[in-house]
Amino acid sequence: MSNEAKTAQLQIRVSKGEKSAIQAAAKRAGLDMSTYVLSRVLSASTARFQALIEATAGPAPSFALAELNSFLSKLSSGELREAVATWPSISLTPYVANYVAAMVEYACGRRAVGPPAWTRAIAPLADPVFATSLQSLRLHLLIHSPAPFRRRNIFIDSTLGARV
Repeated sequence: MSNEAKTAQLQIRVSKGEKSAIQAAAKRAGLDMSTYVLSRVLSASTARFQALIEATAGPAPSFALAELNSFLSKLSSGELREAVATWPSISLTPYVANYVAAMVEYACGRRAVGPPAWTRAIAPLADPVFATSLQSLRLHLLIHSPAPFRRRNIFIDSTLGARV
């Protein structure tokens, strides 16, 4: 679970029996009730995905994107589906949002998992973005960029699982 400060509250209605069962399960797990419930609702892979997305909003998104690349590459189909199901409520630049969406779509394609609905809600970039300023490489990038990146007007040579 995240170590960030808890600034919001969620209340749910449960019966006395349900509350007792949750308290007992939390006690057996050695956790307080809030931590126990959160651990059951937010899997470790979901929490890690959301933390990495939040890191891409920082001053050096390329490092967070590289870490996200490594993370997505290691997930099984089930873990991937669960991890990327929900987009965190964070505002990213259009470029970073498209890059993340393309990475997720690419990972889902490699694992034969349908991409999450939130990827369709991110409009592709209006202008193309190339991974290099070298004009001589642009044709290569136009041809070899993975389809999810091309659809989003991002032209790169390597993608998920690859290192440059």
